[in-house]
Amino acid sequence: MESHPSDPILLVKSLSKSFGGIKALDEVQFTLHRGEVHVLMGENGAGKSTLMKILMGLETADLGEITFAGEPWASRDVRDSLAKGISMIHQELQVVPELPVAENIFLGRESTRWLPGWLDDPGIYQKTNNLLTDLGMTLDAHAKMKYLSVAEMQMVEIAKAISHDAKIIIMDEPTSALSDKEVSTLFGIIKDLKSKGVAIIYISHKMDEIAQIADTVTVLRDGKYVGTKPASELDQNALITMMVGRTIESLFPETTGQKGEVVLSVKNLGIPGKFQDISFDLSAGEVLGLAGLMGAGRTEVARAIFGLDSLAEGTVFIKKKKVTIRSPEEAIRHGVGYVSEDRKGWGCIPGMSVQHTLSLSSLRDHLRGSLINGKSEHTAANRMVNDLHIKTASLSQSVLQLSGGNQQKVLIGKTLLAKPEIIIFDEPTRGIDIGAKHEIYKLIRQLTAGGIAILLISSELPEILGLCDRVVVLSQGRQTALLSREEMSQEKIMQHAVHS
Repeated sequence: MESHPSDPILLVKSLSKSFGGIKALDEVQFTLHRGEVHVLMGENGAGKSTLMKILMGLETADLGEITFAGEPWASRDVRDSLAKGISMIHQELQVVPELPVAENIFLGRESTRWLPGWLDDPGIYQKTNNLLTDLGMTLDAHAKMKYLSVAEMQMVEIAKAISHDAKIIIMDEPTSALSDKEVSTLFGIIKDLKSKGVAIIYISHKMDEIAQIADTVTVLRDGKYVGTKPASELDQNALITMMVGRTIESLFPETTGQKGEVVLSVKNLGIPGKFQDISFDLSAGEVLGLAGLMGAGRTEVARAIFGLDSLAEGTVFIKKKKVTIRSPEEAIRHGVGYVSEDRKGWGCIPGMSVQHTLSLSSLRDHLRGSLINGKSEHTAANRMVNDLHIKTASLSQSVLQLSGGNQQKVLIGKTLLAKPEIIIFDEPTRGIDIGAKHEIYKLIRQLTAGGIAILLISSELPEILGLCDRVVVLSQGRQTALLSREEMSQEKIMQHAVHS
């Protein structure tokens, strides 16, 4: 652990914030020193995002005080926070798809030359190239953001935050869409920033990252401050206990279901440029994993089965009957559900309430003639909120106002209300804390015990090993292995995942 000056650059005391009668923060405290990586942890809904929004000027605290570099301070807006030297890399990407990389990085800070209003485009691109080179990023400054992968967009967001010459950088789940190589690059950048005295507030649910980069860990629970400890004094069990207030004996519940008949069979599926020759069977009561590195074609296979993309080759059988699925509506009619990895892009409609989001896939069940029966819809949504323990102020609350974990539960509930017999889970625990992960793992076990078949896509190998009965491994769009539970290991899956 590197030393840092005793005087904190940021001191938060007794900070409180409520939304509609729900206390998001209740007398929270937080101390950050220069050159320190301070990890902020807690279950979804613990108050982490609210605290960061207050620091960035997106929300105003009800009570409490913030001291920056020894002086009282309260951010008026994002511009005020940036001017103070606080920058944030958001978990949900904040990009303008139609603009190039360089213009995204310097958006709102464009330099001019010759005459007022004449942008210095060469200067902007030169600055961007210098910045990307310094950070070890091989990105084209002229490339439009919409053509980049999610991981590449994330790296641009990191470059943008660093370009502000920030004294404090907030990183909210920055590795959620990064490959191992990109994570290594990011950790190198963090080490360099620390050496320059930059303080990092790092929000993560990944236990392995804590040991690699954290100096200090602060835990929040239900909006309250639990404690702050040196990272060297905390192991995984101690962290889990601080976060959820109890020990979790086994993160992955034992399997309780028995495999039944084959309910989904795919033969030689292919879409040129995405994947080819994919074949597997999925049985009732089984969890079949779909593993591979980023870009291997896992999500593309799932989207094709669910009718989001059109297959060019191959055949899909459901309960031994050949089917052609051209849309999600047809997939749902055939008993297939899909929980997307992109919660905001594909999982819900911005501004829609919890109730209406939950009923999206099952509206036919709530029709009275051509009108929606509001009472029936409300009853079903309320039951699902209770069954999945979704934390929401009311069914009319916007789903995007919920924490990431509760948003994910709403999307799972939406899928379940359509009564599927087959569910595709694509990265179901991305950006979700350890307690919420355990709840979703228990739910998956309950679903398979009830005979539902699950196709599970996950980048976390412990998740694949802990939940799956078998695993299909993809590499560069090709199927390289189909492993039984007895054959599965991290080493063997990775061996097949890098096979070309």
